[in-house]
Amino acid sequence: MKKYILSILTIVVLFTACKEKENDPVIRLGAVPVLTAPSAGTLFTLDETTADELLAGAAWTAADFGYDAGISYSLEIDAAGNDFADAITLGTTSDLSLGNLTQGKLNNILLAKGLPFGFDNELEVRVCAKVSDLVDELCSEAVAIKVNPYQAEVIYPKLTVPGDYQLPNAWDPADENYAVYSRRSDEIYEGYIYFGIDAAVYKFVQGLSWDFNWGDLDPIDGILDAGGVGNDIPIPDGLGLYFLVCDLNTFTYTQLKTNWGVLGSATAGGTSTDVDFVWDEAKGALSVTLDLTAGNIRFRANDSDDLNFGDNFANGTLENDGDDIAIAEAGNYTIDIYLNVSDYYFELTKN
Repeated sequence: MKKYILSILTIVVLFTACKEKENDPVIRLGAVPVLTAPSAGTLFTLDETTADELLAGAAWTAADFGYDAGISYSLEIDAAGNDFADAITLGTTSDLSLGNLTQGKLNNILLAKGLPFGFDNELEVRVCAKVSDLVDELCSEAVAIKVNPYQAEVIYPKLTVPGDYQLPNAWDPADENYAVYSRRSDEIYEGYIYFGIDAAVYKFVQGLSWDFNWGDLDPIDGILDAGGVGNDIPIPDGLGLYFLVCDLNTFTYTQLKTNWGVLGSATAGGTSTDVDFVWDEAKGALSVTLDLTAGNIRFRANDSDDLNFGDNFANGTLENDGDDIAIAEAGNYTIDIYLNVSDYYFELTKN
């Protein structure tokens, strides 16, 4: 009888295990990593004179997914209370610590994020463990810290975009006038490039030389191929201003031709009809001259609000989905918008 009972129990256990496997092909114990450093409440006061010095390293305990696997850990930071909705990754490693973050790099990341310098910013850090895109990450509890950055020019990591369209020298990987930028220092680079010829081709380059470069052997798939010959990337829709995104985390890219216009209560077309910009090669900007009344304006691409700019700070900078730009006095104006730069901006001149 005992033999039969054991057999029945074995069948039940196997059946239950199979059902669990059907619902979830990966067994997870769910042991999340725990940050052991920095400790809660730590204040980091960054100093320009020691910008190249390493910060005290972050450390954590190991995650456990329930089976042997190569685990990748990412240290993330965001404003306190934001639930890491706009998190920036400070570094990724297979180790249980991260010790290669300099004061200068952290300072640049925080200023690029828009945090004020000379102020104890309240932030949170956490570490997330990952084994596969098919398995949910395991993230530690947030640890509250404070960081006081110093004033400095924000320098974004960048890729240059050499090609046959470059003036005056084609295929120059060191020409920083043609570049896309990683504004979050997360290996995702984006920006606007004006291609002045119909059948232009290009590549992405890191380090201002051909040592590290990517093209696409199959331009339809949007997947980057390293180095080589015959993998120049063609623009799809003729000459114009393109929005390029290059993701070196996934080695993919996208390209979108954009035609920009201005609209708003201050324009003759109101809030529904765009007045188009044209490319001014001498300025390196999109430009339009038009009559405006007192009211508001904003800029958008391809007659759609999907991609649009306003100015949140009334200082001439451009932000995605930003606030309307006020026009205080009626008159004839020239508007120039500069998108082929690291920080987008516009100039409004009354003629």
